[in-house]
Amino acid sequence: MDPLIISISAAFVFGFVARQVGLPPLVGFLAAGFILNAFGVEPGKYLDTIADLGVTLLLFSIGLKLRLKSLKRPEVWCGASVHMAITILVFGCGLYLLKLSDLPYFQELTLPLVVMVAFALSFSSTVFAVKILEERGGMDSIHGRASIGILIVQDIFAVIFLVFSLGKLPSAWAILIPLVLFAIKPVLYRLMDQSGHGELLLLFGLFVALVVGAGGFELVGIKADLGALILGGLLAQHEKSSELAKNLMGLKELFLVGFFLKIGLSGLPSMAAIGVSAILVGVVVFKAGTFFLLLTRFRLRARSSLLASLSLANYSEFGLIVAAVGTSQGWLNPEWLVIISMALAATFVIAAPLNSFADALYVRYREKLCRFETNTRHPDDQPIQTGDTTIGVFGMGRIGTKAYDFLREQYGNTVIGFDSNAETVAEHCQEDRRVVFGDPTDPDFLNRIRRRGSKARLALLAMSEHRANISAAKHLIDVGFPGKIIAIAHFDDQVQELEEAGVHAAFNMYKEAGIGFAEYAWKNIEEHA
Repeated sequence: MDPLIISISAAFVFGFVARQVGLPPLVGFLAAGFILNAFGVEPGKYLDTIADLGVTLLLFSIGLKLRLKSLKRPEVWCGASVHMAITILVFGCGLYLLKLSDLPYFQELTLPLVVMVAFALSFSSTVFAVKILEERGGMDSIHGRASIGILIVQDIFAVIFLVFSLGKLPSAWAILIPLVLFAIKPVLYRLMDQSGHGELLLLFGLFVALVVGAGGFELVGIKADLGALILGGLLAQHEKSSELAKNLMGLKELFLVGFFLKIGLSGLPSMAAIGVSAILVGVVVFKAGTFFLLLTRFRLRARSSLLASLSLANYSEFGLIVAAVGTSQGWLNPEWLVIISMALAATFVIAAPLNSFADALYVRYREKLCRFETNTRHPDDQPIQTGDTTIGVFGMGRIGTKAYDFLREQYGNTVIGFDSNAETVAEHCQEDRRVVFGDPTDPDFLNRIRRRGSKARLALLAMSEHRANISAAKHLIDVGFPGKIIAIAHFDDQVQELEEAGVHAAFNMYKEAGIGFAEYAWKNIEEHA
């Protein structure tokens, strides 16, 4: 049987089982890869291509949501740089001490190789972090923006390393990239406008990501993935960028299954290699702890710092690239490629459930974690003044905005909107809506609200991510919210989940939209009868 068919079947079975026991499906995909490897199944000639496509589309999707000013934040550029420096120093010293102990694989490391391996281990996985943030609905939250910003800064360091380690500079034509991007931007925007909303828009996205971005940058000797990221960022200001990102999501998720399978299929380690991998897995706690300390120094609250740190508590696929470079140049023992693959996969398996229960961990250890907070707060973490509000709309996308406008007509300025995207909040404020920045999935969110004693009557949960609505509902119930809680859903099983979580009513958008459309048509018939 074709190895690709076997791989797809195993990925589905193990991904399904993982989901049933409350783990992210990616844990099942990794397990499928390891088990297929143990049975001697070869990856197949198409799996590498599928995995590479997944990573490229992932970075392009990040670019579509990228706001350059978010990279200017101190917790991003300074946090990423300081963390990398500390990690290289501490891991480098640890590796050198292990070299002196004559343990297998360590004794062969020269000082330059010690630095190179430490550098590889300082990176966190973009693929893992984005998957976790998307599943949790946290891409636009404070911790989500911090995590993504740090990963992008790390990607910049990665490109610099590859340029120097491969011993070849980019083509002289690479200097023209900024000029070319400036010239093609209006052309791409025009094409995007004319691509409609269906399969042609999706094909346009693939063309820009894979041909213009990845292919164009690779042509001039620059990392293809960086090209996809930059081209995504070039389109980020277009009004259809969010629509394109949603259209690409299913395709991206499918191809990323290949990435996780590929890691599991990377090779069978010896017992000594497993021991070395276990050491590397153990010290990833230092990486996470350092991220937490640094982010709290930059005035993020303990909860935001914890969630960002857990999403970054892993090793990166870039570590595999470094090992591959070292192996191809004859510097590293090929076993190091398997060692880093094992450590990478193990950190994914451990970090995935930890991220799933991150809020529960925070609630349990809140008192201890909050001791690390600074006396001053990050601008996005200030107390929220709501005055005499009686109705709150959580999630100010298209549905939330329509609900807000209708309710304000009925109840005036006692209605307030909340959104975790600072730019969305700014746009609503410019349109004279009463909207404030806040992350309703945060257990401390309601504690930041300063009210003047009026009784809350209604909370509308209109966030696009189902898990975010579930989380917000539970937090509202936990603090004893006195009003009604109503949420949106896309499917009947989501309605059931929301009702089980404690909401008073759940609105199936697709089902109710059909009823609303029929009522609208009926009224028009009656008016013209």
